[in-house]
Amino acid sequence: MYYKPIIINKEVIPETGPIIICGNHMHIYDQCPVIISTKRVIHYMAKKEYFDGKFSWFFKITGCIPVNREIKDTNATNLALDVLSNNGVVGLFPEGTRKKTEEFLLPFKFGAVSMTKKTNATIVPFGISGKYKKGEKLVVRFRKPFKVGDMSLEEANNLLYEEIKSLMGNNLKEYF
Repeated sequence: MYYKPIIINKEVIPETGPIIICGNHMHIYDQCPVIISTKRVIHYMAKKEYFDGKFSWFFKITGCIPVNREIKDTNATNLALDVLSNNGVVGLFPEGTRKKTEEFLLPFKFGAVSMTKKTNATIVPFGISGKYKKGEKLVVRFRKPFKVGDMSLEEANNLLYEEIKSLMGNNLKEYF
C-alpha cells in the first residue's frame, strides 16, 4: 500500500474456480499489487532463491511455490497443478524472469497455458505500468479472463502475450 497502486478492472478476477493470473514482471514487488486486488489466495511461482534470502518469510507465508529454474522442476509444476485442481489460484510471470524495462516483453514460456489446458483453469491477464517509487504512478490493469479451450498452446501463448502487452501501456493520463 506504500506505493498506492491504482488497480483497474479487478472485478474481472473470478471469485471461484481454478485460475492462473499472469502478467509482466519488472520488480520483485510485482506480485504485491495483484495479491491485494483479490480476496483469493494467490500461490505465486517464485524462484527458489527467494526462499533462502532475507525476505524468505514473505514468500513462505503468502503460499508461494518454489521453482528451481536450473531444471525442469516437475515438483513445482505438480504443486501448482494441485492448487488448480483444488479450485485455487496460481500466479506466475510467463517471461520466467524480471526485466528492468516496460517497453517490451521477453518471450513467454509455455507453463501458464500448458497448466491451463491440463486443468481447464481460466487465465486472467494483467499488466503493470509505472514505478515502485513514492510519488510515482503505479498502475495494475486486468483484462477479461479467457480459457485455452481448443486453442493450440502456441495460439494460447500468443494471445496471452498480446493481452499482457496491451495492458502495459504508458498512457496513464486517463486515470489522473
